[in-house]
Amino acid sequence: MSVVLKRMSSSFTRAVELLPASLNWIDNDFYTGTGPALDAINKATGQVVMSSATATAADVEVAVNSSAEAFRTFRKIPAAERGNLLLKAASLLEERAEDFAHLETLDTGKPFYESVMDVGTAVDAFRLIGGIVQCYHGSHFDMGGSFAYTTREPIGTVGAIGPWNYPLQTACWKLAPALACGNTVVYKCSEYTPLSTVALAGLLKEVGFPAGVFNIVAGEGSVGAAITDHPGVHKISFTGSVPTGKKIMRGCSDDLKKVTLELGGKSPLIIFDDFNLRNAVSVAMLANFFSQGAVCSNGTRVFVQRSIIKEFTEQLVERTQKLRVGNPMEDGVKVGATICKMQYDKILAYLETARKEGAEILCGGGPVTPDDPELAGGLYIAPTVIGGCTDNMTVVKEEIFGPVLCVLPFDTEDEVIERANATEFGLAGAVCTDNLSRAYRVVSQIEAGSCNINTYNNFPAQIPFGGFKHSGFGRELGEECLSYYSQTKSVFVETGDPWCPFD
Repeated sequence: MSVVLKRMSSSFTRAVELLPASLNWIDNDFYTGTGPALDAINKATGQVVMSSATATAADVEVAVNSSAEAFRTFRKIPAAERGNLLLKAASLLEERAEDFAHLETLDTGKPFYESVMDVGTAVDAFRLIGGIVQCYHGSHFDMGGSFAYTTREPIGTVGAIGPWNYPLQTACWKLAPALACGNTVVYKCSEYTPLSTVALAGLLKEVGFPAGVFNIVAGEGSVGAAITDHPGVHKISFTGSVPTGKKIMRGCSDDLKKVTLELGGKSPLIIFDDFNLRNAVSVAMLANFFSQGAVCSNGTRVFVQRSIIKEFTEQLVERTQKLRVGNPMEDGVKVGATICKMQYDKILAYLETARKEGAEILCGGGPVTPDDPELAGGLYIAPTVIGGCTDNMTVVKEEIFGPVLCVLPFDTEDEVIERANATEFGLAGAVCTDNLSRAYRVVSQIEAGSCNINTYNNFPAQIPFGGFKHSGFGRELGEECLSYYSQTKSVFVETGDPWCPFD
């Protein structure tokens, strides 16, 4: 495999030392793809750090065949043993957290401290699922002498397609239940962020996962389509946009593949006037500014009770303006680089539309040029607060996937619930109030799958994560996720003579 490595700034020296030999991985080794070259780019600087051949449909065929062969034996390994492999992987990933965080920051442009947190969530997923699968079981039914029982069995080869905003975390959220249940996986990373998942493949080999259990094929949408369309793939797990999710569902309908979709969001954050104002601003920032705003669950529609909206907005703008934008490897930087030119242009276009529709940009609202000349090739956008918003504005209705927060006033509880639910999305939501009766009452009426009270974007590995409506179906994390990567077999056992009317 011919890989081209480029010089990098000293901030990213460790990351370049960790670059893989290829972006494809099949049969526990780097694999030479037959597709066009894909450049891996340091998002902070815009520099190409390596180039590697991508996969084609022919390479997907090789990967699926490898996974099918591995499945024949991997499914027979006891669940406890598979769980122990995940626990070993969790410990080794935790030990190498900083190395993986270096790769993640290089690849995504997000601040290094965030990447360390992301590795932690990946570790949590492996550790939780590796433990609970060892006690995951079916049921027994006493039929009065005879009996019946159910077992949970693997599905087969899972095709998993990951996003660019949380590449390592998402890969582990999908891999943990898939492998725990005895499936094999053919994985496609986003073409924008392929690095950390390939490093993860090497780690899984190191702890003892057999060849073919986890294969990676790199490339653009055509590679994902080849996975989705392949008859040897029995389930698709996808994280990404609503339009792509719908396209995948249509593609899976011909051979009735099982599908799990975690799609976009335009989630509501509801702040009542009895909630501590500083905490309210903190929650709004938690809901919007991680990962340069590229978080599907973000609470980008911030509904604030009218009596406090002026003071809330003033404090929010003051704190947002203090957020440091720049080199994601530097301490103190809270907002890093945008993933690519297409997304950068899309965010700026939304901001221009907001201005044209009458919204007020209270802070941010455009590009940032860092002082460091080495960052001149990166794409940076200031964290933005928009006021003067109405529910029918484009920036309020559509997912922007950038550091953009819209503040909207409300008066009554019933009003804000109706407005919060007036969206095709249903991934997440939150309510902030010191009145716990109201908190429970309101959150029970929010049409979203993953909700918080008095905080935001807090989704520990123990609880299921996923959406309602156009935000998808199926769940990641928690014990519930195992049900989406396994299938039920029912068995009736006759202990006496079988009843038969045909004598």
